[in-house]
Amino acid sequence: MEKIKVLFICRHNAARSQMAEALLNHLAGDRFLAESAGLEPGPLNPYAVKAMADMGVDISGNKVKSVFDKYLKGDLFNYVITVCNIEDQERCPVFPGITQRLHWNFPDPLSFNGSDRERLEKTIEIRDSIKKNIEDFVKSTKIQ
Repeated sequence: MEKIKVLFICRHNAARSQMAEALLNHLAGDRFLAESAGLEPGPLNPYAVKAMADMGVDISGNKVKSVFDKYLKGDLFNYVITVCNIEDQERCPVFPGITQRLHWNFPDPLSFNGSDRERLEKTIEIRDSIKKNIEDFVKSTKIQ
C-alpha cells in the first residue's frame, strides 16, 4: 500500500509546518508520509521543539526546508496544506502541481509576546489545534 504524501507549508518552516509534519507522521505514519517546507526558512522555533517534546515527539534535530528546493527536486504530493495565518496569507507559499490543496489558519508562534512560559503555552495551544486538524484529516482521508 502506497502512503498518502502530504506537504505542510508555511512562511518559515520553523514551527507550524514542522509540528504538523511530526504530528501526522507520529499519529498516522502507517498511512501517510508527511514533509514540511517554507518560503523563507528560518531557525527552528525552540517553543515548537518544547511543545512537541511535551507530548513525546522529538523535532529538535529537524532541518528547516525550502519549498523551492522541494519543487526543484520534483517532489510530488497528494495534498499540500498551508498552515499560515490569515494576516500572513499573501506571503504563504504555493506549491505547484496536481495536488489537493487545503488551508488551515494558525497564528505564527514567532509573533507571540510575553514570558517564556506564556509563549510556550500559546505554542502548545497551536500544537493542540494542529493535532485536532490532523486527527480530522486522517479520519476523512481515504487511501487513493
